[in-house]
Formats: sequence, structure tokens, C-alpha cells
Amino acid sequence: MTWGTEAVSVSFGDTVALNSVTVAVEHERVLAVVGGDGAGKTTLAKVMVGLVEVNLGRVRRPLPKQIGYQSEASGVWEDLTVSENLGFVASAHRLALLDKTRRIDQLLEITRLGPARDRLARDLSGGMRQKLGVAMALLPNPLLLVLDEPTTGLDPVSRTDLWTLIARSAADGAAVLVTTAYLNEAARADRVLVLDEGEVIAQGTLEQVRQTTPGLVATVTKPDSHLAWRRGRTWRAWFPDGKLPQGAIQLQPDLADLITVAALARTLDR
Repeated sequence: MTWGTEAVSVSFGDTVALNSVTVAVEHERVLAVVGGDGAGKTTLAKVMVGLVEVNLGRVRRPLPKQIGYQSEASGVWEDLTVSENLGFVASAHRLALLDKTRRIDQLLEITRLGPARDRLARDLSGGMRQKLGVAMALLPNPLLLVLDEPTTGLDPVSRTDLWTLIARSAADGAAVLVTTAYLNEAARADRVLVLDEGEVIAQGTLEQVRQTTPGLVATVTKPDSHLAWRRGRTWRAWFPDGKLPQGAIQLQPDLADLITVAALARTLDR
């Protein structure tokens, strides 16, 4: 099953948040949506779950009860305990008492939140709060799972735990859309969609994005054009015509390089 958007545009007053965005979120796959601040990631996430109406285009999504959603701010109720947060979501989805109890116990075990089940959400660490938010989104066994920057601000161990949950959800059959600011996380996804100022500038598997990127990327000792950028202690540059100057060493671009090139190519097209 595939959900997604077709040529969707969204504006807030004079601000264009999304411009003719087409995206497919596939069954048993994880799509990572990346981009800078204001790129349209959160708007796309909200469009997918029906929280933002589109001005143009079409959205394909399952019924609301078949959607799991975690907002950018984790979405937990801080004055409720871990169990109460999960119980409230279960009641909202009208799960039968036996199913509700079994599902909550299962998620507490998966997230390793069992020992904290009676603690108020406001007393949890940031990582535990985020895991609770993901658990709440997972509770209805959704056909579509949408997580908006679930790992922002978390330590590496908590990020790993959350991505384990995300991968498990896809393996269990969900179509998963995750927005993230971390490119090393996005590289774990099955597919990537890159947004810039509300427009899609690249999408596909890492290899598909690499194959459709024109020109060559190379390390250079001295940047001599606006098509160069710093990576750690070295400089990299994009050569659209595929011709490398003396001293440049061609390399296989990673996701960070490919996104940089896509952004540079967009500036050349303007």
C-alpha cells in the first residue's frame, strides 16, 4: 500500500510552504524527509495526517484511526503518567479493554519504558519522553506512521533506540514518514526526500539520488568557485560539466554531498 501526495501546494498567506510536492510513502518502507529550517518538512508531515489543508493537489492517506502521528514537540501529556498517556490514546482509538492492556504492555516492553510506567511524563528524560511519543503513535498499529523530527536534541543512544522502533514499525507493515535534521539518520531510511523552500530538489534511494546527480564531486585543495563547500578539514567542490581541474580528486558523494549539490544546482537553474 502506498500513501502520499500528488502535486500538493500549501500557502500560509503570502508564504509558500509547499510547492507542487509529490511524494510516495510505501508500505514496509521508511521515507526520510530532510531539509533546512523552513524547508517545509513539518508542513508535509501535517498534510500527510490531515492537520493542514492543501491549496492544490491531492493527498492519499488511510482513515484517521489507521494513522499514527508524533508532533515535533513529542505530543505527550506531561501531567499524565506513561501508562495514562498510552491509555488515553488507546481509548481515543476505541481499543477493547483486552487489546488495550495487551498493546500497552507490549509497547512498554519494546520501548523499555516499563519501569517508568507510573512516572509522570514531565519527570522523564528527553529521550524517554520522545520514546513515549513514538509509542503513542505506534499504539493503533497504524498503516501510516508519521514522525516529525522525533530524535531532535537526543543523545546517540536514544536516537539509536528510536530508530530501532521506526525500523520495527516498517517491518511490521507500516508506511513510515520521518522528518529529520540529521543526515546520518536519513541515510538509514529506504528512501530520502529533500525539500528546499517548499520544493522537492531530490528524492529516491541513496543510489538513485547519486545516479541522477549531474557532474562530479571531488576534493580540492583550494576552493576557487561558489560551487565548493567545506567538509571537516577539507574542501569539496561540484563540477557540473564533469571536468576536474588538476589536483582535484574525484570521490563518491555521500548524502550530505548530494544534498549540497542539489541545492547548488537549484541556484544555477534560477
